[in-house]
Amino acid sequence: MISRRLLLSGLTALAGISVGIKGAGAQTYPARAIVLIVPFAAGGFNDVIVRIVAQHMSKTLGASIIVENDAGAGGTTATARGAAAAADGYTLIAGSMGTHAAAPTQYPNLKYDPAKDFTPIGLTAEAPAVLVTRKNFPANTLAEFIAYVKANQDKVNEAHAGVGSQMHTYCTLLQSLLGTKTARIAYRGGAPAINDLVAGQVDFGCVSVNTAQAQIVGGTVKALAIASPERADVIKDVPTTTEAGLPEFQVSGWNAIFAPRHLPPAIHAKLSEALSQALEDETTQKRLLEIGCIIPERADRSPEALQRRVEREVARWASLLKRE
Repeated sequence: MISRRLLLSGLTALAGISVGIKGAGAQTYPARAIVLIVPFAAGGFNDVIVRIVAQHMSKTLGASIIVENDAGAGGTTATARGAAAAADGYTLIAGSMGTHAAAPTQYPNLKYDPAKDFTPIGLTAEAPAVLVTRKNFPANTLAEFIAYVKANQDKVNEAHAGVGSQMHTYCTLLQSLLGTKTARIAYRGGAPAINDLVAGQVDFGCVSVNTAQAQIVGGTVKALAIASPERADVIKDVPTTTEAGLPEFQVSGWNAIFAPRHLPPAIHAKLSEALSQALEDETTQKRLLEIGCIIPERADRSPEALQRRVEREVARWASLLKRE
């Protein structure tokens, strides 16, 4: 018969082996490719930034980072899948203001809690919103746009990347400020929405500057105002909303990387440091700045700062979107 002392000794030894295995796993991480889920179509705000940052992170980590686009339901379907993945560091999620701030209000049956179901890795970049229209839209200034939309609400339509997406949230704020309710057409990401704006199939949209920079510079869409305190270097001719007469319309989108909750601390530290090194790299910074991004300061992009931002942003957008 096994004595109680012998049994306890064996259990203690097994516990030590278990801890040793976990520790070894963290030390050897990553031992294979990492999947980074982008819950929107390729070419949008999240996708472009993530691909730039992931390229440098993969070098630091010594493993490939596979970007997987999975669009639908304003990014919430893929985000929910990411939240339910194993917390082993091999599945990451590119979150945004849409998926991690607006979504709880826009989707009552949301299958994740942005503040509780993720391990924040860090903020990657921000980009102010820009009001854009099809190039032959009958308004050339923000003031003309406001007057036209108010007089033609039943004829004008807005393009966005899905309910709860950043594009949708930006224009929800805009329409709330204007007191208008136009038709709102949902797409499976920012890029398809921009494509239809270029084609003249829809009238206007509120996009992150980097999503439509090429089209603005190329003249295939019209940019009427940028929702930031200062003009953006990449589109210097576009006035701010303050200059154009609507100072209340100030909003920027943000992008961040998350992992499922309960990520082991050692793996969390490796991923957070790899992201930080990417954002301090001159080449990475140059590429982000060239597409109109704002790179956050180190303290503002930390996991702790990102957690606070998510909690703050959920409350902020709930107060607006509940009135929609």
